[in-house]
Amino acid sequence: MTLKHTLLATSVAMFAVTGSTQAEQQARYNMYGGPGLIDMPSAHDRPAAELAFSGVYLNNHNRTVVSFQPFERLFVGVRYVMREFDLREDRGLNYDRSLLVHYNVLEESGWRPALSFGMIDLIGNSYFSSEYVVASKQIGERLELTAGIGWGRLAGAGTFRNPLALLHDSFENRDVRDTGKGGVPETGGVFQGDAALFGGVAWKATDRLTLLAEHSSHDYKLEDGNSFDKNSLLNYGLDYRLNENADLGLAWMYGSELSARLTFKANPRFPPAGAGREPAPPPVVPRTSIAQLGWNVTDGATQDRLASGLKAIDLELRALDITGETARVDIINPTYGRTSQAIGRTARVLSATLPAEITRFTITPIEKGVAGSAVTVARADLEALEYDPMAGPESLARSGFAPTQPLPPIPAAHPDFDWGIAPYIAPSLFDPDDPLRADAGVALSASVSPWSGGLISGRVRQKLIGNLDESERPSTSVLPHVRSDANIYQREGTTALSTLTAAQYVQPAPEFYGRVTAGYLEPMFGGVSTELLWKPQDSRLALGAEANYVVQRDYDQAFGFQDYEVATGHVSAYYDIGGGYRGQIDMGRYLAGDWGATFTLDREFENGWSLGAFATLTDVPFDDFGEGSFDKGLRLTIPIDWVRGEPTRDDFSTVIRPVTRDGGARLKVEGRLYETVRELHQPELGDSWGRFWK
Repeated sequence: MTLKHTLLATSVAMFAVTGSTQAEQQARYNMYGGPGLIDMPSAHDRPAAELAFSGVYLNNHNRTVVSFQPFERLFVGVRYVMREFDLREDRGLNYDRSLLVHYNVLEESGWRPALSFGMIDLIGNSYFSSEYVVASKQIGERLELTAGIGWGRLAGAGTFRNPLALLHDSFENRDVRDTGKGGVPETGGVFQGDAALFGGVAWKATDRLTLLAEHSSHDYKLEDGNSFDKNSLLNYGLDYRLNENADLGLAWMYGSELSARLTFKANPRFPPAGAGREPAPPPVVPRTSIAQLGWNVTDGATQDRLASGLKAIDLELRALDITGETARVDIINPTYGRTSQAIGRTARVLSATLPAEITRFTITPIEKGVAGSAVTVARADLEALEYDPMAGPESLARSGFAPTQPLPPIPAAHPDFDWGIAPYIAPSLFDPDDPLRADAGVALSASVSPWSGGLISGRVRQKLIGNLDESERPSTSVLPHVRSDANIYQREGTTALSTLTAAQYVQPAPEFYGRVTAGYLEPMFGGVSTELLWKPQDSRLALGAEANYVVQRDYDQAFGFQDYEVATGHVSAYYDIGGGYRGQIDMGRYLAGDWGATFTLDREFENGWSLGAFATLTDVPFDDFGEGSFDKGLRLTIPIDWVRGEPTRDDFSTVIRPVTRDGGARLKVEGRLYETVRELHQPELGDSWGRFWK
């Protein structure tokens, strides 16, 4: 019996092997950056919330993959493959982007193997179109067996009649897809046509090293002899865990090529700094201790004591009002990533600085001059719950939340000036001609708040290194070039005035918020932006409207403008679904003058990580839009305190698009209202209330 048949027979035999006590199984990353063996998939998945970046070298067939496990059982990967051969008549290099969706139907348990199915290239140009069903079973503590059946590209070798044809004749032959410009889901041909078996074994030699062998059903008909030579369907390899956040894969593939993979992983649930290095909160001081100091509300020192106490924990006192036994305090939080933590630390400072006759604290966070929920905490509850194991839920249940308006600020609150110099990185993933481009440099930013709700701010960037300007692809768009000339902006804006704006934020009525921003709003456009938001303080729903009139900026991103101008705006609905998920719909007119809607779903974790997906459909025909058919992509935000372990509100945000075109392009405006106020309200405050005591 050949090794190929031995691998398949051994894998299939797993269904007859007695189950044993097993640790929780996690898939390794394969050479396509998905759950698998070497080139083939396996049935297990990755830990929920894990984000990974994989770079793979295989002679003339290199791969780059960004993947995410949004929740248990579902794995999604965006794959970028560079193949060096004349697949298209006018190009020796072919760059292909495809989407992998892998779903774990059954988890491994006892006698039962894990069972998953996957679909590849549903929205690409179908070069890698394939589907699979795969099962994996652990035998003892070290051996894992995998067997599966594939269709499409995964049915290139050892094919046989599709068993699904027994159910219906439509599965007999695989439909040819009409992909057009790509980017549109195409279900034609799914699980159709001939099928083939694949399988393999994984042996965990040590806690870090796993040895792998597999029989592949992928024959690489388009690449054999062009990208590399395929002399065998057997692959041999190893997976080595470098550390908790990086894996190395090496393999001898198809009898001719050495392949290498490096995967970097991050999981929002497990910060690299552990529990963090932030200073401990100040203690709650009992009223009996405060009473011995003889303080009273008329001694004239209360405000100074409070301001000093807040400054010591990097918070700012904006206003103070004492009425009867209640103290109302407005604070500005420039430090803590979660507003609930700032409120909790403020309450501790109040217990140590206010006279004993004050029995209730009402704390209101202020952001850009507008007020969030007024949170009322009983002083007695602070004293009673400080060391209670159930302090989090108990204090949340006993606290009050109410809508409010800002108090008149104390004289020291304005003008409030801030500035900083910091490095920046501007990545571009999955460019049609290069999977990874990036610029890096330094940015000087400054802001001043001359009065309540007023904000003047700007940012200047100086590029130091990078290759974003190396893209020479000219725009072929038939629409106004509102985004497709981005490479020209990157080439000519080495020193760039990114933004320079004046903004005014207001609360015209309870639960309503307004904004007017004017100036150089973003690197490509300047003008005037106005916005109105309705957001009840205890509601999951918010509604907004935005109207803008903007002019396109010169390529050098200095002070000049081009001839193109446009009125654009949207009405928006925001909904907090719960469990960290938020949905958003924006409908209106975009920068190229097209009309349509953007649909967005974000998942935010308790520590501030956020990953979302969006898609925009407008009245621009797919053929006029160009490659990709419509605008879509992922957006990622990583809080810097997750990396540093020290409190800061800074974050790193980026948008990953398969291609940047002009249709569905929306104006970028800093400080939009929903993102400004949502963290100041319920349910956001309640969802992060565990930080009240940190």
